[in-house]
Amino acid sequence: MGIVKLNILDVLQEKNMSLEEFAALPGIGEESANKIGEGPVSAVRFSTLAAICDGLGCKPGDVLRHTA
Repeated sequence: MGIVKLNILDVLQEKNMSLEEFAALPGIGEESANKIGEGPVSAVRFSTLAAICDGLGCKPGDVLRHTA
């Protein structure tokens, strides 16, 4: 069975954005950013995923990775 993982840190690096800048995005917050930064994350709310995509200007597939 495969695993779905968040790929946020790679996306932040591509956008030259720090975890602190990410935490300041609307709908993210310091707690969520820290959990994502520390990883692994076992769940993410769709509202948080939408805020991530809105803030980073990306699509869900850009921040989610499926591994075998």
